[in-house]
This record gives sequence, C-alpha cells and structure tokens, in this order.
Amino acid sequence: MLTIGRVGVDLYPEQSGVPLARVRSFAKFLGGTATNVAVAAARLGRRSAVLTKVGPDGFGDFVRIALREFGVDASHVGTAPDLATPVVFCELHPPADPPLLFYRAPIAPDLTLTPDDVPWDIVDSVPLLWVTGTGVSAEPARGTQRAVLERRARRGYTVLDLDYRPMFWPGEEVARTEIGSLLDHVNVVVGNRTEVRVAVGTDDPHAAADRLLARGVRLAVVKCGADGVLIATAADRWTVPPCPIEVVCGLGAGDGFGGALAHGLLAGWDPHRIATYANAAGALVASRLACADAMPTAAEIEELLCT
Repeated sequence: MLTIGRVGVDLYPEQSGVPLARVRSFAKFLGGTATNVAVAAARLGRRSAVLTKVGPDGFGDFVRIALREFGVDASHVGTAPDLATPVVFCELHPPADPPLLFYRAPIAPDLTLTPDDVPWDIVDSVPLLWVTGTGVSAEPARGTQRAVLERRARRGYTVLDLDYRPMFWPGEEVARTEIGSLLDHVNVVVGNRTEVRVAVGTDDPHAAADRLLARGVRLAVVKCGADGVLIATAADRWTVPPCPIEVVCGLGAGDGFGGALAHGLLAGWDPHRIATYANAAGALVASRLACADAMPTAAEIEELLCT
C-alpha cells in the first residue's frame, strides 16, 4: 500500500498533565497521519510506503531512519531544500484530546509535492492507495493529489482519510469545497463526526454515510468516539461498540484505526470484522503514549478482542 501526505516529528512532554509552559523535557517520535497509517499497516505485516517530503535537516534524517526501522519503504520521501521538517508539540492535557502546536511555516514540505515526485507506476498498480484531506489544504500538493486520484480512477482500494485539521485551513467552507471534491474519486472514506460534517454537511453518522454512498463511495466509515464506529455499504451497515480502555493519549488512535482498516481491506474481510478489528487497534494506541511507536501488532489486537 502507498500513503500520501503528512509527516513530522512529534515531541511529547515527559511530564504529563501539565501545560506546555511547565514542561521541562520532551521525547521525540515519528508522526504525521499518512506516515502513522503506513507504520500501522507495516506492524500488521503489510508492505507499505509513504510519499511525502521532509527538510534537509537532522529531523528529516530521523524520519527516514525511523520509517526503515518500522519496515516502511522510505524511498519516496523527498527533500524540500528550503524548508524545515515539521515539528509538532503535544500538550498531554487533557489526555483524551491533547492540544497540538504545529510548526509548519511557511509551508510544510509534504504540501510541496508535485507530479514529478509521484511514483506513477505504483499509483497505477498498488492494491491500496491512501490520501488525506490535509493533502489538498495547499498548493502544489492539492493539484498533485487530485492528479493522482484522477489517474487512479478508483482502482483497487482508493481510500480518503478526511483528516480535517482547522489550523491548516482558512475556513471550514474552503475545506468543504476542497475535501468534498475528492469524494468522486475514492471508494472508501473514513472520518469522525466533525470530519464528515466538513465533507458532506452533516455530523449525523447515518445521514453522512448516506451522502458518501450517494457520491459513489463503496465503504463509508464514521468514527463516533464513545458511541463506537458506523461502517456502511450500499447493502448494509453496522455499528461497532467502542473498546473500553484507559486513555493515556488520544493522538494517533485514528491512524492506528486506519492502518488496521487498510489491513482488513487487503485481507478481504467483511466490513463488520474490519470495523471491529480497527476499533481495537485504535483503542490500543489511545492507551499508550506516542503515535507511530504505539501502533499495535496483530497479536496485541487479537488479545484485546478476546478479553
């Protein structure tokens, strides 16, 4: 599988439950939605690669080294010569939904992807392609991702992670226009209630699923927090209850869910099994600190499902 989009270095406080002003030290981890999904899939035994860019700095070197150590193909990680690798500070307060402080100015390297950076042969042949809403928040990545989806023409599994981050957009209406335009080019969509509201204008899970399916999406996945996950096809739909866990850090849970979702799709599982498995993967990540490093193995997911 190939994921396209955001990468960065996550800095987590080593003192939990205090504001950033009181934090004395941080631990460094690999992060970024598309990157985390690729790592999560690799942890489950899938061959994965990420198409992104970093800066010509030590953090960029760290990204490539970390990806390889996680078993993710880093050969499509380019370099934006005049930009810095993004850094994200996390404030573990509150732990379920920690505030993030992004350093991506004047623009993140991953948003400078051009058609010349794209491995078009892989876009044509890979069984699962994963793109994000953040990927169309700025040019030239916006036009590049659109070109990728048009070329892909909904072959195989073409997945859109809505990944709406308000700080990356001038306003919700702009985000709705740009993210919504991608729906006609993908066959699987995953997002939470806020993200589906931005994409299709409603945060009601069933209504949102109806609108996504009406756009030609074959599988709609709406994450509903404490209310579980709705997964819908044209023929049927299921609501999977949440897995009870003690939340340590909610960051990365959606990416763990995404990697497990990709794994289930590639395995040919039925939608209910996919949602149940992905829900457990996301719960395990939320019970740990960090994103990429927290992605679970298949044995860990199976153990949680058996409890």
